[in-house]
Order: sequence, then structure tokens, then C-alpha cells
Amino acid sequence: MEDHRVVAEGLAALINHQTDMKVVGTVGTVAECIPAAAELNPDVVLLDFRLPDGAGPDAADAIRGIRPAAKMIFLTREDTDAARFAAVQSGASAFLHKSKAASEVVAAIRDVARGKMLITPRTIATLLTKRRSIEAQLERLTPREKEVLTLMAEGYPSRAIAAELGISYTTIRTHIRSLGSKLAVHSKLEAIVKARELGLIN
Repeated sequence: MEDHRVVAEGLAALINHQTDMKVVGTVGTVAECIPAAAELNPDVVLLDFRLPDGAGPDAADAIRGIRPAAKMIFLTREDTDAARFAAVQSGASAFLHKSKAASEVVAAIRDVARGKMLITPRTIATLLTKRRSIEAQLERLTPREKEVLTLMAEGYPSRAIAAELGISYTTIRTHIRSLGSKLAVHSKLEAIVKARELGLIN
């Protein structure tokens, strides 16, 4: 399930050239996943992480509700810990970056179909540790600080943040100082990195 049709069609052609696998169907949205999974009963589902009406994990959850035995592979440009964690949570067997050669994707499909888990226990343990650290950082922030950090990361200058939130420039400076001490955020670039890491922006 790939929202970039060209990639989907190229992959489908390659998969159909294999003697031991066949594409039973392709869809482009989360909404289409449910009827397709019910009708086609796939063994392995290849999912894009970003779909027009939701995310790959939403599609994976929907498919699992109908076809619990279906194995999931995420194919994505999204190379973030948050994306990997979401894939792990939704029971994915593999998480592949779109830069991978098509032949590697086919090899992964073959491995996953045989029951192999390509996301290692060590990766899962690392992701869980990072997730706990992120949750702890988020808990330290007030709702207002989260709003300020999000707007900083989106490129708003301090005065524009004050106007957007309807509070004084002095108060914004206080929030930014607080974010600096809590999260070591001292520049726009650091704000973008930290906000992405905390899942406040995509």
C-alpha cells in the first residue's frame, strides 16, 4: 500500500516477476485497506508510512482487525525514531527506507512471509528507552511551553509567537528561557530537532 503510484507499480511488477509471490491488490488510502484486506486476504502487506487519509500504523491496525495473521512491512521516507516506534507498536515485521533497492524489498517480503522478524529485539529495546526519555521530557513541559516550542520549530519569531498566543513578548521570552533550561533548546534549529523528536511537529 503505497501512496506514490510509480513506486507501487514498479514494485508490483518486480514482485509479480517472482515465482513465489504475487501482488493480490494495491490501494492508496487507509479507508480502502479494510475492504481490500477482507476480500484479498493478503499474507504480507507492504505499507507506506504516510497515506492521504492517515498513517501506515492506522492502516496496519485496521488490517489486523480483519486479518490478524497478515504480516506488515513499512516502506517509508520517514527515518525517525517516532516512525519506527509507531511501526513496532503496530506489529510490523520490517521497517524499510524507500532508498532501499527494490530487490532488497523483495528479499524482505520473502523473509517476512517465512515468519522472520526484521526489526531486531535490540532495536525494539533502544526505541523503548528513547520513547521513555521523550515521554519524561514531555511531562516536564507545560501545555504553553509545548505550544511555544511548536511555533518556534515552525519558524515563528518570538514577537509573532506572542501575537499568535495572545500573550506578552516578555512572557514568551520567559517560556523560551524555560525551554532552554529544560530541553537545551537555544536556537531555531535546535527547536526544530527537539520538536520533531518529541512528536510536536512532523
